[in-house]
Amino acid sequence: MNPRHFGAPMRTTAMCAVVLFVAGVGLGVAQSSQGAAMPLEPARKSGASVTPAFEGWYQNPDGSYSLLIGYYNRNTAETLEIPAGPNNMIEPGELDQGQPTHFQTGRQWGVFVIKVPKDFGGTNVRWTIEANGERNSVPFTLNKGYPVTPFKEAGMSNSPPSLTFAGNGPKVTGPPVGIAAELTGKAGEAIALAVSVEDDKGIAPGKSANVATVSFHKYRGPGGVKFDNTRVSAKQQGERISVKASFDKAGEYIVRVQANDESGEGGGGFQCCWTNAYVKVHVQ
Repeated sequence: MNPRHFGAPMRTTAMCAVVLFVAGVGLGVAQSSQGAAMPLEPARKSGASVTPAFEGWYQNPDGSYSLLIGYYNRNTAETLEIPAGPNNMIEPGELDQGQPTHFQTGRQWGVFVIKVPKDFGGTNVRWTIEANGERNSVPFTLNKGYPVTPFKEAGMSNSPPSLTFAGNGPKVTGPPVGIAAELTGKAGEAIALAVSVEDDKGIAPGKSANVATVSFHKYRGPGGVKFDNTRVSAKQQGERISVKASFDKAGEYIVRVQANDESGEGGGGFQCCWTNAYVKVHVQ
């Protein structure tokens, strides 16, 4: 069995550690302060928990390490807004370290990265989320069983798609690092978000003839966000995709743009090959 495969969590009592598994990737050893869903309990539309998910770690060219992190919202219909703070915090250090504050339903893969120094050693970083009265906390370490290669899947020689936001701008590929683009607009008015997509891998026999699928997600921000199209398939290399986003309140938002090649969501459990990028939107 893949060490990151897991089933539904067992019911727990106050602060009992349980090993959580979901959708092909381990959620690490989570501590839960409330009862969790029973293994055969039907999925709930709302009222369920959100659990951090550790995709794994990789080393950077400068010797530092990056911890690749996602989450699992067990609700099938309820999205959640949890501001960075006591109920959505990273430790040690600042409680806000760029984690999402908007939680979509289901499994979201590799949505942010925490960079740690090359002498990080056996220490850990912990993400704690409290949702619907249940508090889940997962530590992230440089565990020898969790190295990943998000920029190259050696078995198939596959690499993530690349995204280009400005006409001659840099290509973004792999896990998210910094802000890839910035936009400005007004609340209640549609803002165009355009991106070009390429992928180095040819289409395998029997697979869809799409270069990649690009999806658009609210990541952070004070109000609601609506896209006229949340998922678009690019059928040609370098195709320019454009969607319109509407924001119902003024403020600063981050939109996550994700590109998946034929390996699919989460790279089929291999942690490659997809790309996440952040677009900051200033809404007046």
